[in-house]
Amino acid sequence: MTLLPQELLKSKAPSTRPVISLCEGSDPRIVAGALAANQADLANVILVGDANAVRAELTAQGASECEGVQVHDPLTSELTASFAAEYHNLRKHKGVDEAKALATVQSPAVYAAMLVRLGHATGTLGGAVLTTGEIVRSAIQVIGVDKNAAMVSSFFLMYPPESATEGARAMLYSDCGLVIDPSAQELSEIAKASAKSCKALLETAPKIAFLSFSTMGSARHAAVSKVSEGLALFKEAVPDLEADGELQFDAAFVPSVGERKAPESAVAGHANVMIFPNLDAGNIGYKITQRLGGYMAIGPVMQGLAKPANDLSRGCSAEDVTQMIAVTALQALDS
Repeated sequence: MTLLPQELLKSKAPSTRPVISLCEGSDPRIVAGALAANQADLANVILVGDANAVRAELTAQGASECEGVQVHDPLTSELTASFAAEYHNLRKHKGVDEAKALATVQSPAVYAAMLVRLGHATGTLGGAVLTTGEIVRSAIQVIGVDKNAAMVSSFFLMYPPESATEGARAMLYSDCGLVIDPSAQELSEIAKASAKSCKALLETAPKIAFLSFSTMGSARHAAVSKVSEGLALFKEAVPDLEADGELQFDAAFVPSVGERKAPESAVAGHANVMIFPNLDAGNIGYKITQRLGGYMAIGPVMQGLAKPANDLSRGCSAEDVTQMIAVTALQALDS
């Protein structure tokens, strides 16, 4: 059985406890999720925000600042000046002067990302209040893209309910939160990153399905051709990984359908990494799987960054925050 991120992190028992910065430090869900992660020995946490508001929420939840739960206020932190200097060096080619740099790093999202860039934190997490655009922009500008990655994309971890029928399995859906209309080359890059994420977070060999409304040429359209081209580019770049397409979802997921529609495919009916052709399909697909299928959806998780930074749904729960803290820490272990 596939372990949830929280359980997987505990099983790995890192020698150094991860430190996760959270840029919405006064939000009740963030505080509750961070406290749970700390109490479960998953990570130390840094709650970033107005110090009075953060400490008031800690008090309301029966907790206080301690060794494993720190409060950083970007307006008063002794780190802010050095963060401003670093940000100025990073962005002066874009016309950012010293005053603008100081004002920018006083933003909690940028400050939290700078904690990661300069080694004060292992990874960062936000998005319970802020938009995906704000979280992603801060991560890309401050943390940067991994030198081995061509782009930043995202995925959801999907875990079946206990009541699921035989054949249900943990899966990775990508991209469901970031890249709106990927090209064939971008689909290939998303699949490469997702295969790595599958190995790290599901601890299983990836079987990658490039999804479409067509299976193995059953329909002709430019949208189908894009998916087929993406698969071809992927196979050329990573020939040792199992991938196939184009596949309809039922052909990718249900063994009997896969055997009928794509009898020569080793992936059809057994896929655990679903690569969606665009953000419409991915976002709708994960929500249907979650709401009608009863799967637990954890994400969106970002991949392709130099160091871990992740987004939260604005509808997240405290439990979602705890699981995403674990995901962020696991990504750091794998980097």
